[in-house]
Amino acid sequence: MSTVSYKKLWKLLIDKDMKRKDLREATGISTASMAKLSKNENLTTDVLLKICDALKCDISDIMEVSLDAEVQSDDENKKV
Repeated sequence: MSTVSYKKLWKLLIDKDMKRKDLREATGISTASMAKLSKNENLTTDVLLKICDALKCDISDIMEVSLDAEVQSDDENKKV
């Protein structure tokens, strides 16, 4: 299973001198979606695109997906 990280989003907000509240107001996303972002939980593509539109960035600028160690080792075993 893959995991999602929004560390890039929080760094981008710092660079743009924005607070989380500013992001929520600029995008119109719910407090529940903001909570999911804080917990690195999955969000709908619609919410992610609203954030990208507001920040004028690409989705890869706000999130990162990484494979779990088990999945990575399975992939490596298939290559051998």
